[in-house]
Amino acid sequence: MTKRDLTLVAITVAVMCIPLAIVAHKNQQAEMTSSVFDWTTIPVKPTKTGESRAFFQAPTPTLDELECHVTTLHPGESPHAPHKHPDEELVIIKEGIVESLVNGVVKRVGPGSVIFQSSNQLHSIKNVGTTQATYHVIKWKTAKTPKTGN
Repeated sequence: MTKRDLTLVAITVAVMCIPLAIVAHKNQQAEMTSSVFDWTTIPVKPTKTGESRAFFQAPTPTLDELECHVTTLHPGESPHAPHKHPDEELVIIKEGIVESLVNGVVKRVGPGSVIFQSSNQLHSIKNVGTTQATYHVIKWKTAKTPKTGN
């Protein structure tokens, strides 16, 4: 190959990479800064087991991603079967009585209780009360968060 051919190949490769760079840049979400989220302004999404409210899901100055949502379960309902995921989460019970699977043990807790679910550990939650159960979920990802589950 001549120097001219190599130059043409380099230019072609560079031009072909521009759309990829544009798409990657568009997909980057802005970092969330200090914010206030008013409960009354968060849209309620009905689910087959109750309802949910998605407050935010974004990177922050120190986290790759921070997410907060609130789930309300009808009596006897669970949002999903026991599962695990790479990110960690806190569950803060607002109202009702739930059973939570943590480290292979089922525990019953009520308002004000906090549940921590570590990375890639099997967990679940179920409303075992006679009224609705509502809880806040705060999840995060960092550079140490595994890219996939175990």
